[in-house]
Amino acid sequence: MSSHAPSAAPARRGEPAPLGRRLVLLLALTCGVAVGNLYFPQAVGPLVADGLGVSPGTAALVATAAQFGYAAGNFLLVPLGDRIPHRTLIVVLLVLTGIGLLAAAGSPALPPLLGASAFVGITTVVAQVIAPMAAGLVADERRGAVLGTLLSGSIGGMLLARAFGGVIGDRLGWRGPYVVSAAAALVLAAVLAAALPAARPPARVPYRTLLAAAPRLLRREPALRRSCLYQAAVFGGFQAVWTGAALYLTGPEYRLGASAVGVLALVGGVTMACTPAAGRLVDRRGADAVSLAAIAGTIAAAGVLALGVLGGTAGLVALGAGTLLLDVAMQAGMVANQARIFALRPDARSRINTAYMTCAFLGGSAGSWLGARAHAAFGWPGVCGLVAALAAAALARHLHHLWSSHYR
Repeated sequence: MSSHAPSAAPARRGEPAPLGRRLVLLLALTCGVAVGNLYFPQAVGPLVADGLGVSPGTAALVATAAQFGYAAGNFLLVPLGDRIPHRTLIVVLLVLTGIGLLAAAGSPALPPLLGASAFVGITTVVAQVIAPMAAGLVADERRGAVLGTLLSGSIGGMLLARAFGGVIGDRLGWRGPYVVSAAAALVLAAVLAAALPAARPPARVPYRTLLAAAPRLLRREPALRRSCLYQAAVFGGFQAVWTGAALYLTGPEYRLGASAVGVLALVGGVTMACTPAAGRLVDRRGADAVSLAAIAGTIAAAGVLALGVLGGTAGLVALGAGTLLLDVAMQAGMVANQARIFALRPDARSRINTAYMTCAFLGGSAGSWLGARAHAAFGWPGVCGLVAALAAAALARHLHHLWSSHYR
C-alpha cells in the first residue's frame, strides 16, 4: 500500500493532525472488511452453484468478477484521493460497497450476481485510500508502524474472509455472507463519518491527469514494470490456488463443506507476523533478494500443494503447508515490490501504487479464471502446474535482471 498522500489538515500549522491508536485500529478493521469482500466469494462458490443451478466452475466467475472490478477500482477511483477529501471518499465508497453487497445478496440469477460482484470490487478499494490518508496524518516517526498496522488489517481480512464466508454460508446459505458484509460496511461508513478528522481538500488535479499518470509511469519506470510482473504472476498463482481449493475440497476427492475452505485459510494467519519480518529483511538485504526468495517460495509451494492428491490426512496436511508457504511468499513479495517502487518517485507514490495494484489485481483476476479452467481440465495437479508456470515466468525475468545488473 502506498505511503504517500496529499497533506491533511494539521492540528497546528506544520504539524500532522492527530491519529490515535483507537482510530488506527478502526482503520485497520475497515481495511480488513473492505479487502475481505474480495475473498469470501471464493469460499461460497460451491454454494452459489447449488443455489443458482450452475456448475461450480461457472460459479467461480463470481470471485473473478470481483477481482476484475477491484483492478478497475484501483485505476479509476484510488487516484481520486488526490482530488476529493479522504473522509468524503472513504464514507461514500463504503456506502456504495454496502449497496452492492445487498444487490448481490438479492440476485435471482448468476448474471446480476456477476454484475453486483464487479460493482463491489470496484468500490471496495477503501484500503488503498486509507493508507495514503493515514500517512499524511501521522508524524514521520510513526508512519511505518501505522502503515504496518493497516497492512496487517488487510492481510487479516484476506485470510479470515474465507473462513467467514464458509462458516456463514454453511449456516445461512450463500446469501448470508453478503448480507453480513453489507451491514459491516454500512456501520463502518457511519462510524468513520464521525470519527475521521476533517481535512483540507487536496490539490484539484484534473481527473484525466490522474488517470494518465499510471500508464505514463509504467512506460517510464522499468523497475515498476518489473515489480508489476512479479506481483501479477505470484498473486495470479495465489488466486488460482484458492479458486481451485474451493472446487477441490468440496468435490469428490474430499467431499468437505464450504467451511473447510475457510478453515484452510486460517493457517495463513502466520503471515500477519511474517510481513514485518519481511520488511526488516528488505532493509538489510535489499528488495531484489527478497523478491528472489518470494518467487522461489511460490514454486516450492506449488510442489507441496501438489501432494494434496494423496488425499486423507496426508493430503490435507500438504494443502495446509502449501497454502501457508504460498501466503508467506506472496506477502513477502508484496513488501519487496512496494519497497522498490516507492523508492522510485517519492513525489508520485499514490499514482505509482495505483499502477502497481491495478496490475497486481489484473494478474489475480486472470489467475482466478485460469485456476477454475485448469481444475476443470486437469484437476488439482493442473492448478499446481499453473502456479509453478506463473512463478517460473517471474523467476526468469528476475534472473535476467540480476544477470544484467551484475554485468552492466
